[in-house]
Amino acid sequence: MLLAALSGLGFGFSLIVAIGAQNAFVLRQGLRREHVLPVVAICALSDAALIAVGVGGLGTLVQLAPWVLVVVRVGGALFLLGYGILAARRALRPSTLVTDEAGSSTLLWPTVLTVLALTWLNPHVYLDTVVLLGSVAGTHGDARWWFALGAVIASVVWFSALGFGARLLRPLFARPMSWRVLDAVIAIVMAAIAASLVIGLF
Repeated sequence: MLLAALSGLGFGFSLIVAIGAQNAFVLRQGLRREHVLPVVAICALSDAALIAVGVGGLGTLVQLAPWVLVVVRVGGALFLLGYGILAARRALRPSTLVTDEAGSSTLLWPTVLTVLALTWLNPHVYLDTVVLLGSVAGTHGDARWWFALGAVIASVVWFSALGFGARLLRPLFARPMSWRVLDAVIAIVMAAIAASLVIGLF
């Protein structure tokens, strides 16, 4: 059981530690100190739910209904492209990148909707977490839920470190130029992922 949990922990980290739309958003929220706890909680709980679904066997069902991923790909590409455009606009307007030391300057509900969309409209989440992780967990037989537990722990640790640890980089982002660079990178990443989703349809 311990071996399965450690395998899930390592596999979970290998899937989640990558530059992507969700991680970029969590990092930005952490740097701005805006609604970090809700964002981290939503990401971790969503991952836990998707891992449970994958280990429970829905990964096989998704493979049998490829049209579901087609719909998610198109919707995800449109959303990521829109978010990328917003990031590019922020990069071109440094005055909008200055954070408010006194507290949050963005309402909670738009932030929640954004992180939910970045999580659930990303087809890579279903391919990696539901299909791939679910398939690997299945090779552990009765210990597959221990494997899932390890993957869930990896998710919680990663998002917590990314969101709450981002403040250590805050001195670097005290300058508007640093925010411009970050948002420019986010815009590029979003556009690249959106393009890969569309190209994957052909």
